[in-house]
Amino acid sequence: MKIFLIDQKHKLPEHLDRLKSVSIMSYEQAKLKEQVSTIELAQNFKKVNRKILFDYRIFPQRIMTFLTQWRYENREIRQGDTIVQQVYIPPLIDFSQKIIFGVRIKEVIDETNRFGFSYETLEGHVERGISTFTMEQGGDRTIFKIHTFSTPGNILTKLIGPVFSRPYQSYCTKAALRNFRTNVESE
Repeated sequence: MKIFLIDQKHKLPEHLDRLKSVSIMSYEQAKLKEQVSTIELAQNFKKVNRKILFDYRIFPQRIMTFLTQWRYENREIRQGDTIVQQVYIPPLIDFSQKIIFGVRIKEVIDETNRFGFSYETLEGHVERGISTFTMEQGGDRTIFKIHTFSTPGNILTKLIGPVFSRPYQSYCTKAALRNFRTNVESE
């Protein structure tokens, strides 16, 4: 994790190069807090533009900007790819701390009624664990799901977790669900 006062968007390729060699944080999934968040989409599952999810167009830009390794290298997502994330705290681009950390793609999911990916946090991330983002068909419903197993990634987030980290994570998840739905339904 690196903290900046100046937006790092133009330096994300440099941060990505550095993070590609950073290790995944160790974790035992059974010891992590599980959370499942979903939102129903109006669009038919078979007509959803899959690129929205695979381009990582999930979080609102006021919360996070990012650079995916596959987009940077102009190719499709694959296992082992890295994403550099720049999170704004508070969620205001100009008046915030810019926190840089990364995640690594663990799995790319491509099933008949479900597609998406999971990623694990890299050393230095504020959270320790794994997150899975999927679009799923359940009967005649189309669902976007965020399924996480996580715990605070360092002593600071462990100390402030109950009063700041967990509420902020909940806020970001709800904003991501709404933002993703908006992106899908505007296509």
